[in-house]
Amino acid sequence: MARPFPSGGRALEEVTIVDSGTRSTTVQSGLRAVTGAAKRSGVRTAMRITGTAVAVAVAVGLTPAVAGAAPRGPSDSQIAAAQAAADAVTARIGDLSGRLTAAQADVDAAHASSALALDGYQARQTAYEDAQQRADAAAAAAAQATADLGVARSEIIAFARRSYMQGSTYSGAAALITASDPAEMIQRAALLEAAGGHRSDVLDRVTVLQEQATATETIARTTLTEAATLQEQATAALAVAQSAEISAREQAAALGTQQAQLQTELVSAQQQLTSLIGERAAAQRTALVVAPAPKPATPPAPSGNTPRPGSGSASEAQAAIDAAMAYRGLPYAWGGGGTRGPGPGMDPDEGVIGFDCSGLTQYAYAQAGISIPRNSRSQYSALPKVSSSDLQAGDLVFWGSDPSDPDSITHVALYLGGGKVIQAPQSGDVVKTSDMWWRNYVGAVRPSA
Repeated sequence: MARPFPSGGRALEEVTIVDSGTRSTTVQSGLRAVTGAAKRSGVRTAMRITGTAVAVAVAVGLTPAVAGAAPRGPSDSQIAAAQAAADAVTARIGDLSGRLTAAQADVDAAHASSALALDGYQARQTAYEDAQQRADAAAAAAAQATADLGVARSEIIAFARRSYMQGSTYSGAAALITASDPAEMIQRAALLEAAGGHRSDVLDRVTVLQEQATATETIARTTLTEAATLQEQATAALAVAQSAEISAREQAAALGTQQAQLQTELVSAQQQLTSLIGERAAAQRTALVVAPAPKPATPPAPSGNTPRPGSGSASEAQAAIDAAMAYRGLPYAWGGGGTRGPGPGMDPDEGVIGFDCSGLTQYAYAQAGISIPRNSRSQYSALPKVSSSDLQAGDLVFWGSDPSDPDSITHVALYLGGGKVIQAPQSGDVVKTSDMWWRNYVGAVRPSA
């Protein structure tokens, strides 16, 4: 029989448990409201609260005892109905928990897809910029070759004009015939031979310059075409990346709404279960349908084939760390920043000035005098690898959707030592220090080695 208690207090409720239909025992079970805890916590905390127990202590439905000298236990049909109701609510809790887990997994996958698409765009954009620089250099070389060819052609025209005007267009025969004596004839012959050699040099130079002009013009056209193709690819990759990021953010927003709705339903279902079988039994039953929290991940064991780079430059590593730390609190900007510092993000972060993850690491090492690629996958691919057991301050650490596949890398941070990193995490966040984590860890590199 329930005893009166003040609002917000604790009730002791006497219930009767029937054993084989022959005898009854009266026990006390404490009833504690779970709504307050759920309201104070996010959905994950609520999940942990509802999942804290060891085993189901009560396997049958409980009903309040009827006051009197000879209390009667519930009938078999009442017990069966209570059991069915408890089972139904338990199943509902499991379904809600599963839906929350699946929704979060979908959002995580969408963000990973967006990060990969952004990384791909940044790689193509870098290739385009490199091709454009080569195209500009080739165009300049072609222009210079054309100018040199023009000068050489002018020299040929001038030489021909002088020869014509001097009447010596044919090997200087007339000049030799009109010589007054053998000595003058020998002198003129020597001069004509020199003139013939000069003519030959001019013609040879024009031929070489013509070949150079043709070759440089071909290179200029080819590299310009390559640059244009890469620009088209970069533009297409950017559109894919933007679409993926917008989709990921929409899913995240929808998840927030869904979490609030499911949390309300979860609290309601837990309260129903509590009223049916008691607080402790409800918690214990819930533990059977909610997956246990994963154990904290430990650093992956060295693979045995990871090369051991040199110790690197401690001063360069510290310069990179100092450069990154100076921007703590700066907003994350999707696609923003790079060698020259913070920069404007791209849609959907248009107007935000800051860094994305690889923009921050590229900037940090640029300040240390070390040039590294713009995107995270290229940073990992291009730089000396480091074992997880050999991490030191200044190393870059990477995560991806598949820890065994560097092509799945979606995030990079700068290791500070002592189990800490500095990173530009995600949109809506800021550059900050965080604890090192090992879930989905791919590997590390040492830029200063």
